[in-house]
Amino acid sequence: MIAVVQRCTRGQVRVAGEVVGRLLDRGGLTVLVGVETGDGESEARRLAEKIAKLRIFEDAAGKMNLSVAEVGGSVLVVSQFTLAGDASGGNRPSFTGAARPEAAEPLVAEIVERIRSHGLHVETGRFRTEMEVDILNSGPVTIILRVP
Repeated sequence: MIAVVQRCTRGQVRVAGEVVGRLLDRGGLTVLVGVETGDGESEARRLAEKIAKLRIFEDAAGKMNLSVAEVGGSVLVVSQFTLAGDASGGNRPSFTGAARPEAAEPLVAEIVERIRSHGLHVETGRFRTEMEVDILNSGPVTIILRVP
């Protein structure tokens, strides 16, 4: 399982022109999640814990020492199977490492529920749709998380 976590001042997802998920006014984290073949609930739980506790917001001393909860932020989770793409064999990526949608969707839902269990406001994109994602990265701060 792979996630691209971005510290954002704004983020939203649109489907067919309609906003279906967004960060609240204080900003927070936009998380792009790719579920890979063989991933299960254990990986989903570990990834959600890492996201909820990730300390990438600055404290009073200017050090990245605070989590999204500690700064009153929210989380926007967007499923993105293309994160499992492999272009090592050529210029056209292969997506054979990506989990099938029927396996990935419940795991992304598990990640969302686990993040919410930390008291965080979480919104999402819409699974199996063409989405437009607007991200205003703050810093910029982008962290790639892999949970084997």
